[in-house]
Amino acid sequence: MRYRFFPAVGTVLAAVFVLVFAVQSRAATMVDIYGPGQNQINLSMASPLTGPEAEASALGGELHKAIQKDLEFLPFMKLIPSSSVLGGTVLSGWQSENVDFRRFQIAGADLVVTAYWPGGDTGNSTVELRVFETFSGKFVFGNAYAGVTAQEVLNVADRFCDDLMYALTGARGFFGSTMVFVKGDGHKRDVWLVRPTGRDLRQITNLPGSALSPSWSPDGRYIVFSHRDERTYALGVWDRLDGKVTRVRFPGNTVIGPCFLPDNRVAVSLSTGHYPDIFLLDRQFKRERPLEQSSAINVSPSFDATGTKMAFTSSRLGGPQVFLKDLTANTVRRVSMEGSYNSEPCISPDGTLIAYTKGTPDGFRIFVHDMVTGLDQQVSYGPGSDEQPAFAPDSYFVAFTSTRSGKQQIYLTTRHGGPAKHLPTGAGNAAFPRWGK
Repeated sequence: MRYRFFPAVGTVLAAVFVLVFAVQSRAATMVDIYGPGQNQINLSMASPLTGPEAEASALGGELHKAIQKDLEFLPFMKLIPSSSVLGGTVLSGWQSENVDFRRFQIAGADLVVTAYWPGGDTGNSTVELRVFETFSGKFVFGNAYAGVTAQEVLNVADRFCDDLMYALTGARGFFGSTMVFVKGDGHKRDVWLVRPTGRDLRQITNLPGSALSPSWSPDGRYIVFSHRDERTYALGVWDRLDGKVTRVRFPGNTVIGPCFLPDNRVAVSLSTGHYPDIFLLDRQFKRERPLEQSSAINVSPSFDATGTKMAFTSSRLGGPQVFLKDLTANTVRRVSMEGSYNSEPCISPDGTLIAYTKGTPDGFRIFVHDMVTGLDQQVSYGPGSDEQPAFAPDSYFVAFTSTRSGKQQIYLTTRHGGPAKHLPTGAGNAAFPRWGK
């Protein structure tokens, strides 16, 4: 369901624990991913070892490749190929005193990762992963991951990359998150889940009709979405505990863009008059009170992590524009100041940015509004149409829907823009990405 101005449209580690190596203090942040620029770190990976100059070629080789693949999702990270390292990447040790940092310096690496499998790498093993600065030999961080099996390799790679990002930037969440989206064609669209790296793709609903605009509860239990069958519109509620879906009907037969608040309540646009307004639902998904009402269309609520700021789309000035409501002071101000078509806002969890869809002469594009400076930055460039932006839990990554490949697909970029990376979701159109646990 949409009004005229709408554009077309974790896996828990099993048997794995982490031992943090003793260090006086965590390394200082090396990459400011939230600043105005986006500097780059060059990283090299030493060959995994089971002993001095003894390369780990079983699980060690698999984990090595999985980590490299994961790191390709970090736009501030450049991997130095092993062929560029004079003398090779098989070392005589994995601790700082045994690492020949000179060869990695010459290759242009700022950081080097070592991997040691003390009991071998054939199964149910432990791996010690360490990161060092190549020019100083300084220890950045190190973790041990135990109980590693062939089934857990990809999860361990995700966990390490999440730890690495935290050590370098002070932020984590991308590799530990799961995305909800809708997939399908025509009048049949269902809700699916996928990791942001394209793993663990699975369908969680199979209903007649179309699902739209999913949102994941902060506690990870529920996913709500708009649902349209042949005759009715409803709020769809998926419960992770039993995997069942409930359809909740409301008077007026209009349910648009549900979104969870930090306290696990839901805001959604419902019709009580000529146009829809934004209402708060209680934890039993019953209408509680209005959050924003006017004589115009009010849709697409989005909240920061405190639940005190709500971005939304309204037609109160004619065409669709993005507004921000301070729910504590009960004040509303316009955010999108240029253009006649701005919609689908998503406020970053840290409350500093609003991503939204803007109509441009080249089609729909994603823009990010900085609420501190008041400036807007374009972060997607097509081709095709780019719509439905969604901030990741770290307030850094942004997912969006694009038709640049000829059909709707999901892509990833950052708050600074840059080349978009396609998120594999299988055959069929994929749209409405939203992040969750």
